[in-house]
Amino acid sequence: MMKHISWLILLLGVLVSCQKEDKGWNIDLKAPLPKVKTVDISHQFYDENYSLEDFKKEYPWFQGTVSDEDFMLRRKDTLEINIYKEALKKVNVPELEKGLSELFARVQHYFPQFKTPVVYLYSSAVQDVEVPVFYHAEKNWLFIDIAAFMGEGNHYYRGVNQYLQVSMNSQNLLPKAALALSEHIVPMDRSEQKFIDKMMYEGKLMLLQDALLPNTADYLKIGYTPKQYEWATQNKSNIWNFFVENDLLFSDDMQLSGRFLAPAPFSKFYTEVDNESSPRVGVYTGWEIGRKFFKEKPETPLPQFLNMKGEEIFNQSKYQGK
Repeated sequence: MMKHISWLILLLGVLVSCQKEDKGWNIDLKAPLPKVKTVDISHQFYDENYSLEDFKKEYPWFQGTVSDEDFMLRRKDTLEINIYKEALKKVNVPELEKGLSELFARVQHYFPQFKTPVVYLYSSAVQDVEVPVFYHAEKNWLFIDIAAFMGEGNHYYRGVNQYLQVSMNSQNLLPKAALALSEHIVPMDRSEQKFIDKMMYEGKLMLLQDALLPNTADYLKIGYTPKQYEWATQNKSNIWNFFVENDLLFSDDMQLSGRFLAPAPFSKFYTEVDNESSPRVGVYTGWEIGRKFFKEKPETPLPQFLNMKGEEIFNQSKYQGK
């Protein structure tokens, strides 16, 4: 009898441990899902049968400070037209609309006040690749530069840094759309300047990606290659020890953002490991701390977590680099 009780206690312990192990982000999406029909601005921009005057009436904000003469030249530019056509081949628009519909439904689940935005597609002719998705909160418009998702190594990307091309594949589009919305949902507190604060801001954005894209691979959410994600995972204890041993966590050194948070070919430990390291390991670490927080406190509502101070999340996570 005692033997059976012991096994029962052990089983209950395992179940409790499993419950504490992961925060489940899969939810039942309420039907009907938001209807998303993208508006392709470039389709009309490059259509020679669509007059400039009609285009300007339809999109009076698109031309900006560009003169009519330069605008007309761009509309007839063969290279730009070919880039746009290439982008259309690489980005599956119906599939994108379906993915955006699910993404918006998940945002509305956690933030009921969120309204489905108008989604504009366009081609920047590879000029906006560093910020290819932009959310205009005041108008509730989401802009997507489809020319920034034609695939790593595309011949039109010859002048684009390789480290940027890593996340310029069609499967990176939804994560970047989710990130653009996340940056609006979680505004940065400029008064929090410690490295741990900045790491945890990035960690909040990544946890929000977990919630909004529960079926997307982690390496895509953070903009890594599978190899880069594997390196960060295998070396997370070493990364953490480096931060702790060098007293970086509570430092307000502005250069730490460039070394460990900003897009780059690799992270800058200033050691022999640099060239083989993954970039943005501070973002990865902030993400890991956030995940550890939810293992400790899985009942915490997502909006409450996002409103917490970074240092508070860190302290309650009990994170030790594992």
